[in-house]
Amino acid sequence: MTHPALAAIDQRADEIAALGPENERLGRLADEAAKMLRETGAIKMLQPADYGGAEAHPREFAETVMRLASLDGSTGWVAGIVGVHPWEMALCDRRVQEEIWGADNDTWIASPYAPMGVLKPVDGGYVFNGRWQFSSGTDHCDWIFLGGFLGDADGNVVQPPRNYHVILPRADYEIVEDTWDVVGLRGTGSKDIVVKDAFIPEYRAVPFSRMTDGSALRESGRTNPTYGVPFTTIFPLGITSAVIGIAEGALAAHMAYQRTRVQITGTRVKDDPYVLFAISAAAEEIKASRIAMLDNVSRFYDKAAAGSPATLADRAASRRTQVAAAWRAVRAMDEVVARSGGNGLRMDNPIQRFWRDGHMGLAHAIHVPGSVFHASALTDLDVEPPPGPMLSMI
Repeated sequence: MTHPALAAIDQRADEIAALGPENERLGRLADEAAKMLRETGAIKMLQPADYGGAEAHPREFAETVMRLASLDGSTGWVAGIVGVHPWEMALCDRRVQEEIWGADNDTWIASPYAPMGVLKPVDGGYVFNGRWQFSSGTDHCDWIFLGGFLGDADGNVVQPPRNYHVILPRADYEIVEDTWDVVGLRGTGSKDIVVKDAFIPEYRAVPFSRMTDGSALRESGRTNPTYGVPFTTIFPLGITSAVIGIAEGALAAHMAYQRTRVQITGTRVKDDPYVLFAISAAAEEIKASRIAMLDNVSRFYDKAAAGSPATLADRAASRRTQVAAAWRAVRAMDEVVARSGGNGLRMDNPIQRFWRDGHMGLAHAIHVPGSVFHASALTDLDVEPPPGPMLSMI
């Protein structure tokens, strides 16, 4: 059965797709695009039921993000990132959940999680400072998760580093305009964030280790298996699903364009066996990426439902699957775009926007294969990977 959010998106698919050029022109989601996204319920799919959320299966969330991204890459990307944040908030202190959703459970939360700030301990909490890049959808959000390291009394990072997710209201941070001028995903408005001497109550600074060791889940009292999926599987899920959806959008746009296209040689595309072969091969690669992503998260959901903890090797293999799926989809997209002809890359043709968006999404840090594949191979050899960057997202 189709999830209501996905059904709502299908009903408004033409409207969502039509706003893609305007999102790109503005450098953020247009207000109307954000309004439609809000009305579909996509951002609340992983939100807890006691705050109006759907507590959906993460597979359904991924399918919804893919569909949005196939219509407009930026809308899908924002849904994939902002839509994951209610999942983490469900595991945070109930006081901050009430602060954010008590008066309005449609409140959106931004990020980034990169530890670019420092928490200086003071009575009752911390003083927080830093600057972050890439806060997707931030113009439409009223709260934010920001990554930071624990500091000492002088503001120096303690050793070994201890990573925190820090939660702030809109009044405590600045969105820096004109900091998102990029080749793709321009409509995401992924701008810089600055925090200067913000006081953070202790309960709004969450050690990242609590998200990875299971303690946040245990203390939250949440029992839906969705919240038992590892953070390092659920957070990349929204991003990688967006990339796969973008590739699906590029393929659909290519097919719509090629149906009546006649090549400069006078050959109709439907009579060119070489192009037809490439289309079919690409379609299967993109479909394989989709299936791998959905199967991967479904297996973790099933493990959580059975009360079976995910091992380091499980998590490493999961990340390998996600990274490989993104790269496979974008490579396949390249094959069809290369056969779209020069007119396929005109700025009024959506093919080129999907192409740019897909490559921008592939450049996200979670899609860098080196350390993920390295760590996964080590666990396959029963070797524990060393701490540090290699394990930061596993």
